[in-house]
Amino acid sequence: VQLQASGGGLVQGGGSLRLSCAASGSVRSIKVMGWYRQSPGKQRELVATMDNDGITNYKDSVKGRFTISRDNAKSTVYLQMNSLKPEDTAVYYCNAADWAIDYWGKGTLVTVSS
Repeated sequence: VQLQASGGGLVQGGGSLRLSCAASGSVRSIKVMGWYRQSPGKQRELVATMDNDGITNYKDSVKGRFTISRDNAKSTVYLQMNSLKPEDTAVYYCNAADWAIDYWGKGTLVTVSS
């Protein structure tokens, strides 16, 4: 599985961004898709995931602000980020997982200015 993410950039606090990630290759094996992020000096952390049944999981601090969605026909996962805060600044990574393997896309940088 290969993942291609896009949509990062610079935004003012309170603004919005939408990240997209398209999967290719053995997409039928994918069980879960989602987004993780990593800030300088910190470990990579889960932001949001959605499984094939549409069940979602969010980091507490993004609940009510971020929304994950999937277009299974396009093998694409989205992350709509609203009310962005400077602490959301990070490199965001797309993730897809099957029963045994985690696949990662190249990160996309999101910078939120105060």
